[in-house]
Amino acid sequence: MSDALFSAEVLRSGLALGASMELDLRVRADGGFVVLHDKALDDETTGCGSIAEKSIDDLRDIRMKEGGRPLVLTEDLSALLQSAHPEALLQFDMKDDYRAIGEKGIAHLTRHFQNIATSVVVSGASLELIVAVKEKLPHLKRGIDPTDKLVEIYRDRGLNAVEADLLGDIRGPTEPDTIYLHWQLILRAAKQGLDLIALCRSENKLVDAWTFTPKDPGNGFSDTEWHDFSTLMALKPAQITTDEAPATEEAWLKRRAG
Repeated sequence: MSDALFSAEVLRSGLALGASMELDLRVRADGGFVVLHDKALDDETTGCGSIAEKSIDDLRDIRMKEGGRPLVLTEDLSALLQSAHPEALLQFDMKDDYRAIGEKGIAHLTRHFQNIATSVVVSGASLELIVAVKEKLPHLKRGIDPTDKLVEIYRDRGLNAVEADLLGDIRGPTEPDTIYLHWQLILRAAKQGLDLIALCRSENKLVDAWTFTPKDPGNGFSDTEWHDFSTLMALKPAQITTDEAPATEEAWLKRRAG
């Protein structure tokens, strides 16, 4: 968490080491993308206004509030991925839906990532968007994140409806490689008798459980965190997303060693 938000330096190091990393993408007015989480520039950068209304030229002089760094664009990501370690994996978490991104955005991704091997997984909540990516960039890995939808279904219609809806998405036209699920949803469902990870594995899909970060990484897991994390690990997700990877690994090994 002490690393600068969306740092190109950390990204470059991770790609060289063969790490699995995630970043957020927001669509620009010209169809390209910028690595930011929010819809507006105001909180994360020195700019203001909607990102969707800004072109690449509008963003060149804008800086991140942390350290005055330039923004990272998809053009930069394409260049960085050319020399990535063969085991590196970079998740593009698409924060906009297909209606916002449209054919122009898909064309931009195709132009810049058509020669990238399997170092990228494009994920998002918009199934229409992931289908469009599959059609234009079939060699890239794909992921879907139905968490928000499943939480609503769980609240309104119960676990049987969650299971049916998730299976429908898994077997649908996106043909995802990875299912991204919030770790608390996974544990809540498991406590009520539905193992979402086993369900996905039965369909030959990987599960990423996001985002588990210890509140005090320097001192390892609290007792509650250890209970939750060990329960999550017992369900065997393929990957756990965390903002404190080395500290989480150290905490896990320390607790296991007693």
